[in-house]
Amino acid sequence: MLMIQIKWVLVLLMSILMVACSQELSFQNDVMPILAANCSDCHTTGGEGYNKSGFNVTNYENLMKGTKFGPVIVPGNSASSPLYQLISHATDVKIQMPPHHKEALAEGRREPLADAQIAIIGKWIDQGAKNN
Repeated sequence: MLMIQIKWVLVLLMSILMVACSQELSFQNDVMPILAANCSDCHTTGGEGYNKSGFNVTNYENLMKGTKFGPVIVPGNSASSPLYQLISHATDVKIQMPPHHKEALAEGRREPLADAQIAIIGKWIDQGAKNN
């Protein structure tokens, strides 16, 4: 059992290192699959997250538009980007995304994004959040 856990820790560390050392990340190939798998259930037209915030993750233009409260991405600065703050656990647990607290959205609790997924989104933002 311990060997299996060590194996997964090594896989995760290798993924993070690959992201950290890789060249430019692609919105279509690297970021959009994460959003589609983890965010689009709620953050598309008609979804609970969309209805509450106006945030739609179905394409680059909608993502960059942000919410009815304003943009969620500051190109070149993940630390100042509300999207990154919400997914990287830098906010109160009740507003972290995907919702994983006990009072999560009616559509159900989610698992937090994996560290490697968070790193990909953060690095893409730091690289300028390009539509590539």
